[in-house]
Amino acid sequence: MKSIANFSDFLDTAAGSYVLQWEQRLLDQAVSDIFGYHALQLGVPALAALRENRMPLRCVALEDTPVPALLAAAPALRELALVSRFDELPFAAQSIDLIVLPHGLDFAAEPHRLLREIDRVLVPDGHLVLTGFNPASLWGAHHWMRRLGVRPFLPRSTQMIALPRLKDWLKLLSFEVNRGRFGCYLPWARTEAWIARWSFLEKAGDRWWPVLGSVYALTAVKRVHGMRLIGLVRKRREERRSALAPAVPLAHREGSSLALGGAQVSCGLARHPAPGAAHDAPTGISLET
Repeated sequence: MKSIANFSDFLDTAAGSYVLQWEQRLLDQAVSDIFGYHALQLGVPALAALRENRMPLRCVALEDTPVPALLAAAPALRELALVSRFDELPFAAQSIDLIVLPHGLDFAAEPHRLLREIDRVLVPDGHLVLTGFNPASLWGAHHWMRRLGVRPFLPRSTQMIALPRLKDWLKLLSFEVNRGRFGCYLPWARTEAWIARWSFLEKAGDRWWPVLGSVYALTAVKRVHGMRLIGLVRKRREERRSALAPAVPLAHREGSSLALGGAQVSCGLARHPAPGAAHDAPTGISLET
C-alpha cells in the first residue's frame, strides 16, 4: 500500500478520486452564477474549479511547484498558472472578484494569515468558495485515531477545521456566509469496489445526518460597510416658524409687570371712566415700592 505523504498522493487514491468528483460537481454549480472580471483558484490543479465560470480572466495559483511540473500542467489547465505563496499573493488590494480555495486551510501553516490575505485581494462583495475536511465525520474520527496507531487514511499533515470555528473566523473578517453543503458520507473505503458498495449513503446522509459529511463546501461574500453622505441637516418648517415668531409688545400684555431698580411697575389696559364717575379714578398704572 502506497503511503500518503501529501494531499496530491491522497488524490491519486480511489477515495481521492471520489472526493474530486464530488467537489467538481458542487463547484461547477457554485461558480456558474458568480460574475466579475478576475477569478483565482488557489492550488489543486487536478480540480478544474473555474471551468463553469464566465469571467474573462481565470487564473490558477500553484504554491511551491517546480517549473517543469508547472509548464507540464499549464496546457491542461487552459488558464494562466502562477507560482506564489498563498499568504503573499502578487495582486493589488481589492482586485479579485472570485477566489476558490480547495482544501487550502487544511494544509496551511497559518490559516488566519491566509484568510487575511484573501480578504485583502478580494473586492467588496467578492466571493470566496472553499472546501475542507469535516472533523465531525467518519473520516475525521479515523484521522483522530491515527494517534492510537491506526493506519492513516488522510495525509498526516491534515488539520481539520470545524465549520463553526471557520464561520467565526470569516465573521471577524466581515465575510457573510450565504450557502454551504456537506458530502462524502461513506466510511474510509480504500478501493473502488467498497466505494461503490457504500455509495447509497450519499442520499441517506443528505437526508438523515447532513452535518456529518466528511467534506464540506462553503461560499462567503466579503462585506464592506461604507459611509453614506446625507448632506446638510435642514430643520422642519414648523421649527423654523416657531424660532422666527415675533415677540408680543409689552403694552399689549394685560397684567404684565416690569421691575425697574427695585420698584415694580404694573401695566394694564387703561379704562375710560364711566359717565358720572369721579375724575380721580385709577387709570390702571400704579407704582409699587
